[in-house]
Amino acid sequence: MTTHDDQTQTVTAIMRDTRIAVLTYVSQEGALVSTPMGTQDFEHPGTTWFLTERSSEKVRALEADPRVNVAYASDAGWVSLSGTAHVEQNRGKVEDLWDASAGAFMSGGPEDEDNIALRIDATTAEYWESPGKVAAAVQFVKGLVTDSQPDLGDNDTIRL
Repeated sequence: MTTHDDQTQTVTAIMRDTRIAVLTYVSQEGALVSTPMGTQDFEHPGTTWFLTERSSEKVRALEADPRVNVAYASDAGWVSLSGTAHVEQNRGKVEDLWDASAGAFMSGGPEDEDNIALRIDATTAEYWESPGKVAAAVQFVKGLVTDSQPDLGDNDTIRL
């Protein structure tokens, strides 16, 4: 049995291995909307930071209904964070998070009032840790040939 700290380390490793996350929120019309986001920072998987434009439909929707899911997928595995979004207008935080990737996707710079930080406070993380491509392929074939359940890695949900 793995400990909560081990599980948190697994979630952290998968998140760090993923360049682009997928943020899912509820639009003002009530539809689920998913959009790619570059994670700017996270101290712990329970708090992740993104940069976005205040004038976007996404921010208006998040202010009306802050419930979100943030998904990460890489060769290391998959993570699904459930939580709440918070719009942060702190110029210092925007400046701290700003990098070349932000400048490539957002107009203006960190001083532009439309550029804001988006903090996601996650309450749970579901994860699947991949055993690696080769091991997963072997297990998949083994499952087909022997009609047994393949071992495709660890999967669990943790509270953050």
